[in-house]
Amino acid sequence: MASAERRPPPTLDELLGRDKKPSPPAGGDMSAAGEAASVAAAAHTQRSAERADGRKLALVDGSNVAHFGADRARLRNVLCVRDKLVEEGYEPIIVADAALRHQIDDADGYERLVQSGSVQQAPAGTDADYFILSFARELDASIVSNDQFRDRSRQFSEVRKRVVRFMIVQGEVVFERRTHKRKER
Repeated sequence: MASAERRPPPTLDELLGRDKKPSPPAGGDMSAAGEAASVAAAAHTQRSAERADGRKLALVDGSNVAHFGADRARLRNVLCVRDKLVEEGYEPIIVADAALRHQIDDADGYERLVQSGSVQQAPAGTDADYFILSFARELDASIVSNDQFRDRSRQFSEVRKRVVRFMIVQGEVVFERRTHKRKER
């Protein structure tokens, strides 16, 4: 297996499929924190602008979706969720942990999605949850995940309300459309 080259976190333009790429700061590579701050600043400007095609953004927790209902991560889960979001008028942005490439059942198919920009990988050694929650806040986007994000609840308490739960049964995806919390019994 060829060694994977380390890539910096995606820029907002890359996530939204634009060709424009920012220049790294003079004197070296941008740190993950610096890149995240740069992306957040650009996203803040973008947030107020309407999507030209009218589609809403949905960040997909790729690792969470891939691991749904199976012992091993499945690429088919990610593709089913992506396709269902497109069908429902969303523009999906799939963000995954770097480790997913070693856990997924179809490594070649997954690598093609990463190389094409269809899947954005968090930098190795970082938690994709931070990027998913940050982008959701800055882009005013929904999050597709069954993760509770408990370890990030203080920092991103308002964003957790954006989470859309899902199930996949025989290749069919159903998203939860909860408008309020369940009442305690």
